[in-house]
Amino acid sequence: MSNSDTGLKLNQQLEKCQQFWMSTKGAALLDAQRACLGPVIDSRHQGHALEIVMGSSMLQAAAHAHVIQWAPTLKAAQRPETLVCPLDDLALPDGCLDITLIHHWMEHADNAHHLLQEAARVTADNGILLIFGFNPFSPSNLSRRALPGHQAFPVKGHQRVQWRSPRALRDGLAFVDFEIERVDYCGFRLPFERSRKMACNGSLETLGRRHNMPLGDSYMIRASRRQQPASTKRVKFAMPMAPSGRSVQAFSREHYPRMPLIFVPSNRSAKGQLPVAETDLNIISVRKTTSDIPKESKR
Repeated sequence: MSNSDTGLKLNQQLEKCQQFWMSTKGAALLDAQRACLGPVIDSRHQGHALEIVMGSSMLQAAAHAHVIQWAPTLKAAQRPETLVCPLDDLALPDGCLDITLIHHWMEHADNAHHLLQEAARVTADNGILLIFGFNPFSPSNLSRRALPGHQAFPVKGHQRVQWRSPRALRDGLAFVDFEIERVDYCGFRLPFERSRKMACNGSLETLGRRHNMPLGDSYMIRASRRQQPASTKRVKFAMPMAPSGRSVQAFSREHYPRMPLIFVPSNRSAKGQLPVAETDLNIISVRKTTSDIPKESKR
């Protein structure tokens, strides 16, 4: 992967994007994204995590047992624990990660749906998938479209970067059996503003995150695997049909509910009663045959 053309192309794209993330506006956006990410990863203290990031590490300060960072080439690796492999073929087993984080690579990957499939494959059933992306409906993006010469966000060479909304990613996540739990917006600032002071507006950030208004420069999608319902099959019992008429047994149960249906007399008789002989208990079944029926006389 380190010597392939795809790896070198991704490495060049990563170096171009890092120029934005190292600037004042990019660093301010990273701080807002980390503040949005903090409450999500604090609830998961153990497990393995993979981050596919554009800028610096997002999970470096997280209290995880093992954090792996992806890189397109060995030259771009910043940590010893780095996964160097193609984006559409992650060298990890199925369901081994507790957290999988994709930081703005959905806009720059050639096969974004393959990246989404691989991220869903390596995420455990009880794990979460986090996706950071640029909001196409933010005021900053509208100002970027109004001023073509003003490029405040990273570009993909001479091509136009495809910004996907959370609604557009919902269908892709549903294809890999994932569903969106929550969408958080961050990076609120005024449009047409280039000054350093307005690159990180704390009052707008607090107000926008409190009401979670979809006007931020970036969003964070939290998705989890769909819980498949267990297949159940109803057991059918063959119950015998009750007789239509009222039988003697039903009549006795209705009028004598506390008395047994069959009486077994004992040899001990009460005072003033004669003992019942055992021969009196014998029941002789008589079956009527056709020979006992008198035949009609022929006329």
